[in-house]
Amino acid sequence: MDSNRGSQFAAHRFRSPSTGREGYVSFALYTTGFVIMIAGLIYGATLLHIPTHWIVVGTIVLLGLGIVKAVKTTRPRDPAA
Repeated sequence: MDSNRGSQFAAHRFRSPSTGREGYVSFALYTTGFVIMIAGLIYGATLLHIPTHWIVVGTIVLLGLGIVKAVKTTRPRDPAA
C-alpha cells in the first residue's frame, strides 16, 4: 500500500512526462501562483473602486496566508519514528 495515500501531500504530487519520476510542487512555483492570484484580486478590487487602504490590508493578509500554506504544503514529511 502506498504510504502517501490519503495524506495532505498526495494532492500535490505529479509525474514528470519527460523523466517519469514523481515529485512535489516547489515552494517557488506555489508562491508564484499565489502572487499572480493576489495581483488579479488587487486589479479586480481597483476596478470595483474599493478604497486603497482595504486593498492593502487584504493583500497583506493574503500574502501571509499564502506563505503559511506554501510552507505547509511543500514541507517534506517527517520520517516515522
